[in-house]
Amino acid sequence: MQKRNSRKYFRARLDEMIVTLREDIISGKIPVGSFLPSENDLEIQFQLSNNSVRKGLEKLVEEGLIEKIARVGNRVIRPPSENRTTIRFGYVRSTGALAGMDKLLDAFHRRYPHIQVQPVELPSSSYSRTLKEYLEAEMLDAAMLNNNNFQDFIEGGRTELLEPLEPDEQLYPFAAAPFRRGGDTLVQPFIFSPVVLCYNKDHFREVQVPEPDSSWTWQDLFRYGRQLAVKGQRFGFYFYLPSRNRWPLFMLQSGDTFEPDNAGEYHLTANKAIGGLEICRELMEMTDVFPVLLSESDADAEALFLEGKVSVIMTTYFFLNQLKDAGISFDVSPLPGYANHHTLLIVNGLAVSSRSRNKEAAKLLVDFMTSYETQLTIRRQTLNITAHRHAMEWQGEEEAYRPSRFFMYREIIPTFRLITEMGLSNNQLKEMQREIMLFLSGLQDRETLCRRLEQLLPEAGRGKLVDSL
Repeated sequence: MQKRNSRKYFRARLDEMIVTLREDIISGKIPVGSFLPSENDLEIQFQLSNNSVRKGLEKLVEEGLIEKIARVGNRVIRPPSENRTTIRFGYVRSTGALAGMDKLLDAFHRRYPHIQVQPVELPSSSYSRTLKEYLEAEMLDAAMLNNNNFQDFIEGGRTELLEPLEPDEQLYPFAAAPFRRGGDTLVQPFIFSPVVLCYNKDHFREVQVPEPDSSWTWQDLFRYGRQLAVKGQRFGFYFYLPSRNRWPLFMLQSGDTFEPDNAGEYHLTANKAIGGLEICRELMEMTDVFPVLLSESDADAEALFLEGKVSVIMTTYFFLNQLKDAGISFDVSPLPGYANHHTLLIVNGLAVSSRSRNKEAAKLLVDFMTSYETQLTIRRQTLNITAHRHAMEWQGEEEAYRPSRFFMYREIIPTFRLITEMGLSNNQLKEMQREIMLFLSGLQDRETLCRRLEQLLPEAGRGKLVDSL
């Protein structure tokens, strides 16, 4: 019996050695071209005889993971192409480009040559719906999505499509919080940004008005915007009004929320959030400051800024990457305040499909993208804010122009808010947008707006996003 047990324990130790070395090779912990520990060291580490160690190493040779070099050692080799794993990674191309995704994937391929990442470009419009359809059809192994997309999955009852991930304490807690559900982390934060002001410093010097600071109110911006505007040449301030990360800000800064009564009805006549919208409506009426343009996306506001046709825009840190080589002297500032100085937080994260057949490889991609090494590369080579705290705390010679107030985001972290904190679902925001636009354009008064929203919100709240997802 003792002899039989000895054989059992010997086999377990041999299996442990093979599995450990195989995982270290596949994960890249022991990279291609490097050598395994000596046979003597392996004997000691796994309590095996020299003959047993050699049998285990022969198994790895058969698997195409190592080659034996006489009188030198056992070297890790590149796995044959038929042993490679392909994972499909879905994201919006423009978002990935701002983070330098192509270079990051190249680095991942060098680290894990046995895993090939196939980028799958998804449309930015109806992104949540498209992502859900691809995940259901098992057409993706990993994907990028932001906190608003994740909220769509919650409201559509489709979070089971996302594989739970191990929490990472090195990432900003407030960036990870939007992606937790039922105690599980379903998306790992990657890069994030608050909504901020970006302004042309040369325009401010030219007109000799003070640069924006954290004390500014919207009235300050309107007043200085008039001075910055030059008729026929440029406007003072602009943002893409229909964006769901823009117009709700004025309601968010009211300090009020949308709460139904016990019967599920809304009473908005005295709601302060409507007062916040009146600030925005006042801006719309200042046609000498704010251009009333028909635009397709946030890119139009950013294009005007790049062309020098607007002095200040409401934007995010993501956009700053388009300014690096534009030759514009620019900087960033917190948003002006109304009843408070809250701003919206937008977090882009990475998820693994729960239906993936290559979950471990997909998790390696997410772990790689959120590692200190990769996040430091993003910190040094782009103008994004990474989710990794220590990467953002790195100090050294900058590789690109960085505006002097770049790190002001650290000081305004207490002002970061999620759009869900207003008490509205994504579906309610979607359904109420038409009424809001009518009000902001002056085609509807406050009383009518309140009445229409009181009728619309209960039904939109019950509908959630089941149909749209």
